[in-house]
Amino acid sequence: MKKSFFLFAILSFCLLSACSAKPNLPVKKLVIVNSEEKEIVVKAEIASTFEERQHGFMFRQNIPDGTGMLFVFEHEQILDFWMKNTPHPLSIAYIDKNGRIRDIFDMTPFSLANVTSSANVLYALEVPQGWYDKVNVRVGDKLKLNF
Repeated sequence: MKKSFFLFAILSFCLLSACSAKPNLPVKKLVIVNSEEKEIVVKAEIASTFEERQHGFMFRQNIPDGTGMLFVFEHEQILDFWMKNTPHPLSIAYIDKNGRIRDIFDMTPFSLANVTSSANVLYALEVPQGWYDKVNVRVGDKLKLNF
């Protein structure tokens, strides 16, 4: 009995560690130009593969202001995001192929509700909730696509 419990505990720890491990993603400084022509910089991890996009910010306890994650897709489409296993409140901007921000939504930690783009988009940029408001980024502003 003790042996099987010990093995179960080790296996559980290993699985939890593997699932919660932060992926090693490339980080780029992205520039958003707002309606006042001010350039706002966000240091973003780039999630461009299916696996990277699936993991996203899951299990991350702390995401500092000025940082985020850019999800890059192969083609424009309506996107759905949720907050499964994501404890930190986030805001998401859906961005089209020209870099134009089409939507900004706040997302609730751990929620399984879909947050859906209103148009076909190529990118999604997640940041700590409220950051877009703090730096005056709005729908219609533009992400420079030189990353």
